[in-house]
Amino acid sequence: MNTTTQSSLQSTNLLVGGMTCASCVNRVERALMRVPGVQEASVNLATESARVVAAPSPDLQARLRRAVRQAGYEPREASAGDEAAAASPWAGFMPVAVGLLLSAPLLAPMLLETLGVHWMLEPWAQFLLAAPVQFWLGARFYRAGWHAARAGTGNMDLLVALGTSAAFGLSLWLWWRAPAGDMPHLYFEAAAVVITLILLGKWLESRAKRQATSAIRALQALRPEFAHVLDAKTGKESDVPVAELLAGDRLSVRAGERVPADGVVIEGRSSVDESMLTGEPLPVAKAPGEELTGGSVNGEGRLVMEVRTVGAESVLSRIIRLVEDAQAAKAPIQQLVDKVAAVFVPVVLVIALVTMLGWLAAGAGIEQALIHAVAVLVIACPCALGLATPVAVMAGTGVAARRGILIKDARALELAHRVDTVAFDKTGTLTIGKPTLTRLLPVPGAAMDERSLLAAAAALQSGSTHPLARAVLDSAAAQGVAFDGAVRDLRAVDGRGMQGRLVAGAGDGDEWALASLRWCEELGVAVQPELLAQLQAQGATTSALLRFDAQGQAQAMALLAFADEPKPEATQAVARLRARGLRVVMISGDNRRAAQAMAERVGIAADDVRAEVLPGDKAAVVQALRTNGHVVAMVGDGANDAPALAAADVGLAMAHGTDVAMEAAGITLMRGNVSLVADAFDLSARTVAKIRQNLFWAFAYNVAGIPLAAIGLLSPVVAGAAMALSSVSVMANALLLRRWRPRA
Repeated sequence: MNTTTQSSLQSTNLLVGGMTCASCVNRVERALMRVPGVQEASVNLATESARVVAAPSPDLQARLRRAVRQAGYEPREASAGDEAAAASPWAGFMPVAVGLLLSAPLLAPMLLETLGVHWMLEPWAQFLLAAPVQFWLGARFYRAGWHAARAGTGNMDLLVALGTSAAFGLSLWLWWRAPAGDMPHLYFEAAAVVITLILLGKWLESRAKRQATSAIRALQALRPEFAHVLDAKTGKESDVPVAELLAGDRLSVRAGERVPADGVVIEGRSSVDESMLTGEPLPVAKAPGEELTGGSVNGEGRLVMEVRTVGAESVLSRIIRLVEDAQAAKAPIQQLVDKVAAVFVPVVLVIALVTMLGWLAAGAGIEQALIHAVAVLVIACPCALGLATPVAVMAGTGVAARRGILIKDARALELAHRVDTVAFDKTGTLTIGKPTLTRLLPVPGAAMDERSLLAAAAALQSGSTHPLARAVLDSAAAQGVAFDGAVRDLRAVDGRGMQGRLVAGAGDGDEWALASLRWCEELGVAVQPELLAQLQAQGATTSALLRFDAQGQAQAMALLAFADEPKPEATQAVARLRARGLRVVMISGDNRRAAQAMAERVGIAADDVRAEVLPGDKAAVVQALRTNGHVVAMVGDGANDAPALAAADVGLAMAHGTDVAMEAAGITLMRGNVSLVADAFDLSARTVAKIRQNLFWAFAYNVAGIPLAAIGLLSPVVAGAAMALSSVSVMANALLLRRWRPRA
């Protein structure tokens, strides 16, 4: 494996056909890892896909495809035919139907015998019915088994090919050795019925897989094919394929139509249904200046919108990409399965050989010994083992996407249920994130009126995007206070405030700063402690407006008090988490009194408030919690939360936050609703429970079935049915996750 820096790597996906079990997954992964430049390869049996991380190369896809083909599998691309097949519940059933028709007459004598009717087809008739099943319908097992044997590995196909060939060959041998006129007991029905049952099981698996991936298809269906583009000069509408839209295009969205792209309303009012994207059932009112998301459904009014984002960077495309990546990823628990699968088939071959030799040593004939060995080979196929984890992950991430919870990777889904401590950022996560300037109090001796001080504060905040800066600017605009061009040399002081030189008329050319109380303390500035205590007791976030003299000494000119309201669902969300036995911590850059006042309003204990934390120190707080033995989830929305989101065991980002926060987090909450945090943990617990149940049953079938087959209590036909049933039961159990509903 090449040692390439992480920043220079690229991720690529590849569809792989022909995989049937966990052993196939291991084999494809080993083949991909041998390709020069590949750093990581993860193959998913349920989605029949491979995700490869490798050094960029113009022929990377070609080399990956060749490696897959040389390993005995079929690299392929998604096509319209695949989508059509996914829509048809009977897709791929024809080989199964043919197998059932040919196998039914072979199985009929066995069924009639239970009713006391003794009847048997002539050997030549049995041969003519079984041969097409064995060598035509079963050809796939021979091809894949041969490739596995050539590579020195084993898989399900090799076991099926060996087992059914042994039964078929034994039948030919007994037929040839039987005296003329005798009716020997042949085993053509065992070979044909086993292959048919396995094909039936595979078809049922495919149906279940299509149901598990229905979330992605539902999201893809949100994309309309055409958009009504308005001509810039005439205003005339023309229909243009959505794939050809450009940023800046103006579109008409009629009532009842889907929004074609991400953009902003420039004309009209309506309500928009965003439930398929956010899980929020209530329509959202839209007016000029409001954002629209591609894929949402316009309500009763016509809207004119301007396109802002198209293609792969649109919200819908990013959601689809996140869900696809999560469903293709391999959960950590799958590593155990991979280790077992790597040695499983060789061990089964040894057990089958020991079974045959044991029966021969016990005095049984070659016929009986071989049939028991065949039963061992057939029942031991590790199909269910390879499906147990990925199909549960697919179902879990799919239902999560429908509920507005986007899970970026399987690791986050598997780990979330183990979280015992949840750390929340305050502003924009627990609070609405739109603070307002409630009071501006001049300090005695400031010698400036409130309007002049507000102009100075607004000038200092004109270069900031912080929510508190927006509150100052909005207040200045509401009062008609002019401040444009009133500041020079404006600069941000990390985690402390803004500083700049105000021009004559606003500050006589002196240095001014809008500072946090922490910065004031560092500068040794007194800030009216009695008044400050009163504001903080009310839960107000407080800043100070400072003026520096020629010697660089700062003096407080005014105190600014900001108020932010908790989100309506914040108190209930915290209560749900605490009811699960989780510790809830709030991290804030605010002063301690203000932070504790807000924490009290949402139900967080004062001891669990981390106040006056600089943006760069949030990750250190999270790491300290982890160092103390906690499994920590961090919930945030801002760019300054990204390091903490990455440092946590599980990061949860609000979708209304910054892109960098969502990239750092393992889970994105589409509505920005903190009640989804508890839902994510609940869904994680349900998914992990399904994975464990599936693995238990997958192992149980083999642990119980192999000894029963070895001691002669299972015929090859019953073994084939049990093997098919194991895969189907695992798929069906995982699909029960689709019934999951959030708790009230």
